[in-house]
Amino acid sequence: MSTGRSAGGAASTGAGGNTGRGIEIRHLRAFLAVADESSITRAAARLRLTQPAVSRTLAALERHLGIRLVDRSTHHLDLTPEGVAFRDKAAVAVAAFDEALDPGGLRRWPLRLGHAWSAFGRHTTPLLRTWQERCPQTPLELRRIDDRTAGLTRGEVDAALLRGPVEAPGLVTEVLYEEERVAAVAADGPLASRATLRLADLATGTVVLNTVSGTTTPELWPPHARPAATLTVANTDDWLAAIAAGRGTGVSAASTAGMHPHAGVAYRPLVDAPPLPVLFARRDAPGHPALDDLAALAREIVARDAGE
Repeated sequence: MSTGRSAGGAASTGAGGNTGRGIEIRHLRAFLAVADESSITRAAARLRLTQPAVSRTLAALERHLGIRLVDRSTHHLDLTPEGVAFRDKAAVAVAAFDEALDPGGLRRWPLRLGHAWSAFGRHTTPLLRTWQERCPQTPLELRRIDDRTAGLTRGEVDAALLRGPVEAPGLVTEVLYEEERVAAVAADGPLASRATLRLADLATGTVVLNTVSGTTTPELWPPHARPAATLTVANTDDWLAAIAAGRGTGVSAASTAGMHPHAGVAYRPLVDAPPLPVLFARRDAPGHPALDDLAALAREIVARDAGE
């Protein structure tokens, strides 16, 4: 997995001013594998190296840079803020290195697009198909990550489709369109017989809130009419299960009905809830070279659908 220094794979000094043996491309590859896998064990398996070897390589890179790239305080490894910023630079460097040695373009750098639960709604399939037709050399990987920024702030994806507002620091967001909200109720419950619902119809009972990646909070209701009770869950699957079991009702974007149909859940238009903005988000730092093309395609597909 390593290459010679004569091709640009080593540096004599780092951000921390260290000197001595330089950093090679294998150090960057090891770091990127750890960043993608959030695990030394999985990174080692991916690189076909031992865990100690990956740990030593990562530690050498951190010493050279004079910064901590990975937070090792928990079982699940997360990038530090410096690690998130460095990941983009490392990915660009590795891609450029590979391109220089492989001008035929045989190696492909995937573009990772995160989402928290409903991707691009009805535009998801057109986006994926059109990208494959136009950019077959750059695989577009759609990743669902149960996180308010779909893994973007942790460096797990290159861009994300989010439903806002999102106020995480270090992100640049663009509103692509707005999406109506729906109520999610038990399919065999009394509210399922109604053609439409209002926020007040849900407030008399328990409302199920996805506090990890969801957008609904008690503040969606007027201060004098907040839900009588709430039940918190950590992901969309648990949210659906709780509603199907009759433990409460929920509020989500209209695309959830199409992306997450459930035999035990009925979706009804929520006529008095404000719409949700659907955002294209990226980090405010150098990133994947195809990000601008992806953003432009997302805009094109939304405009095309609006004109039909």
